[in-house]
Amino acid sequence: MKQPVSEHPASQSIGALSVHRDWRHPLWLALLVTASVVFSLGLACAVPLAAFAATAALSLSRRDALLLIVLVWLANQFVGFTLLGYPWGASTFAWGTVLCVVAILATLAARWMAGRLANARRVFTVTATFLVAFAFYEAALFAVSATLLGGTEIYTAAIQGRIFVINAAAFVGSCCTVSLHRLGSSIGQRSGSPPRNNTLRSRDYPRATSVKSNHRRSAFCFASRSSSRPKIRSIWVSLS
Repeated sequence: MKQPVSEHPASQSIGALSVHRDWRHPLWLALLVTASVVFSLGLACAVPLAAFAATAALSLSRRDALLLIVLVWLANQFVGFTLLGYPWGASTFAWGTVLCVVAILATLAARWMAGRLANARRVFTVTATFLVAFAFYEAALFAVSATLLGGTEIYTAAIQGRIFVINAAAFVGSCCTVSLHRLGSSIGQRSGSPPRNNTLRSRDYPRATSVKSNHRRSAFCFASRSSSRPKIRSIWVSLS
């Protein structure tokens, strides 16, 4: 018999929020982009792109995660050039491009780690995903600074510690928002689905009773004709 196909695929541990698309999905993307604008206004170039990369990797599909991190980068650049007075020079444009590429690669690295740890404890998976995103992001920026664009003097313990704290705080806040988003989606799906009725309908009850009675009579007659096999009679009657 052909099995019925489920209308909605099962939610995956990675990118579960992108499975069911409704009004909450674009709202979630808009909320994260808005948060990046707030961070850009307060922190300028220290916007926690690593935290957004880890959040996107854990809560969105691959396509949506990459879309989100590009939107976050665009929002940061827009705020920087229009409100914060970023200089219009080759070095600024070069660093902006580097930030975009590194943020995308950090998102992919975070998704790889989350996929590798999909069967591990949730807390461990979330923590490891953030640490990989942050380490990859900072290591890539340091490599670019050391080989191409300069600026390695900012890689001190104090500055990197401050950047880590900012990213960790932003990531924890994002995780709390993800939990609330999933809770709201679960409640919405539960309330929107019709209640299941496992009882027989009244118009089907006589037919079901008749079929059951015929089954019992045929089983009893079959066992009665086989008088040399009394065990078969008892088994059939008990199964009916």
